[in-house]
Amino acid sequence: MNPNRLPKIALSSIVLLGVVSTVPSITRTGEIATANPASEAAAPTAAIFAEDGIAIRGTDPVAYFTEGRPVQGVQDYAYEWQGVTWLFANAKHRDLFASNPEAYAPQYGGFCAYGVSQGALVAIVPEAWAIVDGKLYLNFSADVQQLWQEDIPGYISQANQTWPTLASKNAQSNLSY
Repeated sequence: MNPNRLPKIALSSIVLLGVVSTVPSITRTGEIATANPASEAAAPTAAIFAEDGIAIRGTDPVAYFTEGRPVQGVQDYAYEWQGVTWLFANAKHRDLFASNPEAYAPQYGGFCAYGVSQGALVAIVPEAWAIVDGKLYLNFSADVQQLWQEDIPGYISQANQTWPTLASKNAQSNLSY
């Protein structure tokens, strides 16, 4: 075993933390931003990392491409896609996403890319990200991202193999994260 890789027990801890832990509400100028009630009732049509109906912790996915950093989205620029609400920093980002969601949405439904490569659906933090070959990948933490960066092509290949099964199981079980 590569000594730099996380032991399986550590990955199990990450999986448990990522799935079970609660996270602070998404805020906007002191208010709680909530998903459109209609979207909360609708089951996601794909496996998307969402909390309280908000995808990827309310981070604007387009900003990773246009600004090179995570930017918190706001409810004023919300867009419903795949059964969840995606938030954007401005109308231009929302409209770019709406015109081609697959170009901007993170891979593996916004779940941790390393976790998916290991066969698990794991939560993410918006600050652990990378764009590889024009695609957005998110990770559980900076430490996990560092591990993922040791073999990005290998982990992407593994994740591409495990994702269809994980996505199918998640969509069928309608789990909340």
